[in-house]
Amino acid sequence: MRALVQRVKHAQVTVAGEMIGQTGPGVLVLVCAMQGDTPEQADALAAKIAKLRIFKDEAGKMNRSLLDTGGGALVVSQFTLAADTRSGNRPGFSSAAPPDQGEALYLRFAARLADLGPKVATGQFGADMEVSLINAGPVTIWLEN
Repeated sequence: MRALVQRVKHAQVTVAGEMIGQTGPGVLVLVCAMQGDTPEQADALAAKIAKLRIFKDEAGKMNRSLLDTGGGALVVSQFTLAADTRSGNRPGFSSAAPPDQGEALYLRFAARLADLGPKVATGQFGADMEVSLINAGPVTIWLEN
């Protein structure tokens, strides 16, 4: 699975003009299931993100995790993270998991992250979504397992 994690002050996702998910201080996680990914990989990625030390401690160093800070997470499916741009100018997405598998892994990832403690909101798989955020730092981390 692939994820792009952004430390945020606030993030929200809107579908058809209706806000369906948001978080205050915490993370926005754009996540993509790849062909061959397993439920265990979704679980491991959720655990990694929950423990990722990207929040400042009292000394201003990135030593605190989402679990340490009590922050929330907005999890949004993002199949375009599978983009292959090695050839030509049009990205290919054939390495993304098929939609049914991708949705199942996305939902499992969000559920496992919530099981670990953070309040988790989600987007809508396969929908045309608008995501807005205030990136804190900015801090943006690419993860792949």
